[in-house]
Parts: sequence; structure tokens; C-alpha cells
Amino acid sequence: MLHETRAAYGEILQELAALDKNVVAFDADLSKSTKTAEIKKVDPKRHFNAGIAEANMMGMAAGMAVSGKLVFASSFAVFASGRPYEIIRNSIAYPKLNVKICATHAGVSVGEDGASHQAIADIAIMRALPNMRVYVVSDYYETKALIRHVAKIDGPCYVRMQRGKSEDIYDESSTFDFDKVRVLNKGKDICVFACGLMVQEALRAAAILKKEGIDITVCEVVSIKPLDEKGVTDLIAAHKYNFTFEEHSIIGGLYGAIAEAASKAPTNPLYPLGLNDVFGSSGKAKDVLEKYGLCADHLVKVIKEKIK
Repeated sequence: MLHETRAAYGEILQELAALDKNVVAFDADLSKSTKTAEIKKVDPKRHFNAGIAEANMMGMAAGMAVSGKLVFASSFAVFASGRPYEIIRNSIAYPKLNVKICATHAGVSVGEDGASHQAIADIAIMRALPNMRVYVVSDYYETKALIRHVAKIDGPCYVRMQRGKSEDIYDESSTFDFDKVRVLNKGKDICVFACGLMVQEALRAAAILKKEGIDITVCEVVSIKPLDEKGVTDLIAAHKYNFTFEEHSIIGGLYGAIAEAASKAPTNPLYPLGLNDVFGSSGKAKDVLEKYGLCADHLVKVIKEKIK
């Protein structure tokens, strides 16, 4: 089935607010889109709309966290990570405050909104901040589990979600260890590390290649920081060909994190697939993803070229 990761966020935010009176939510005039408005069903007084003023929102969130509140602050990923960067750096990450920045509408799959609204460097921005944990979710059920998980962490976290619906990979019975790389499909010789919406595309590519007699390993990396370095390097060492697949610039994102880990020990080659130092463009989400090679067919093509 198809579900929205942001819808899962709104549902769990409501659940957490019902359980803990210290849970509050901030938004920057996008509460219906990001789903922070769901907390109003529990207590309207615990929802704060800062208007189109993301830096102010993060400063207010920091103040609430200092006061002992468990704070969730949301906007579109491009605005949540870029506009308030200095405030996040100095007022949230530096003092290690308990603020969860839950960003929606990430990547080029935002579609028609175009390059100005397509967050392609947010992972890199947040990953570079000391004390900040960075997570990228792929489906509805994983998002529900992750929001519960970050609520238990004492300190700042960045959670990246997409705009549209994605195919379910998991279900209500699924269990998660967010500290580990998760192998979703076991193959040999070829390994694809994917995050977010590209997990579904990697699994589609695996199904296509299997029909051609090529079995690939597909691994989901939810926690970009801290990264499961041992899990990553063990997998790279066990496969002759390795690829990263992300809806983000290959500079500083999933590829950057894994390449840094791989550089610490002798490994097999690692090839990046993502946005190659370019901005996105406006169009239907499916068309934009295909334009930048963020689809199963392109992954299949690249894998076949590399293993010739």
C-alpha cells in the first residue's frame, strides 16, 4: 500500500502529546502540510505557529527545550535546515538541547515546486553539526517507529521525510534497530546502500536484475549520523561492487558518510548515485526523479555497466 511518511509523523506526534504533557510542536506556517497540526487534537495550546520565520521558530523551540519541554519543530526540509542554520547551530546543537527537527518535503520528489523548494543538501548541513543526529525514513511504519525512537533520545535530532506517498516496506509488526544498517535483500558481489525514497527504487532494481540472473544486496541506512561504520565496512568488504543511492547531493550525504567510513579501512569500490552537484528542476515528481536517475531503471543500467 501507499502511505505518507509525514502522515505517520503527525499521528505519532499526537500519540506522544497524549502521553506526555511536555510535548510541544512548532511550525513555520506549514502545519497542515507537515502534519504538526495533529497535536491540536490533543491540546491546541501546545501548538505554536511562528509564521514564515524559521529562525524565530528555532529560537523559540530552543527556549522551550531549556524550560524542560520535548520539542518538535517542523517545516519543509529546505527551510528547516537552511534558513535557520545559525540558530540551530548556536542555540540547539551547541547546547545539545532536546529539539527534534522533523523536516518534510525533502528531495527533488517535491516535484513542481522546483529547485527553490527541493532540499538536496539538508543531510550534509545537519550531519556537519556536532551533537546532531540525522535520520532518513523510507516508509510510513518506519517513520512511526523512528519518531517514537527520537522522542526517547536526550538531544537534538534531524528527521528527513518526503512529500508524497511511498510504498510500504514494513508493517505494524516490524521491529527496528536504528543503530544498524538493515539488509532488506541478500545477494552477492553487488551491494546498494539506500536511504529514503530510494530504498523502494533499489528494491525494484533488485527485482529487475534478479530476472536477469543478477542478485544484489539492498541495505537501508536510516541513521546517517551516527553511522553504523562497522556494518557498512563489513558489507563493502563482502561485495565486489558497492553503490550508494540517495535523493540528495552525493556531496556530504549518504555517499559522503559511507565514503568517510570506508576510507578508514581497505575496501572494495564504492560508486555514488544521487544528485551530482546540480540543483533540481520543476516537474511531476516521477519525471524529475527519472531525469536525475533516481529510479530503479537507472540503477539497473549503472550496475550492469560497472560489472561488465
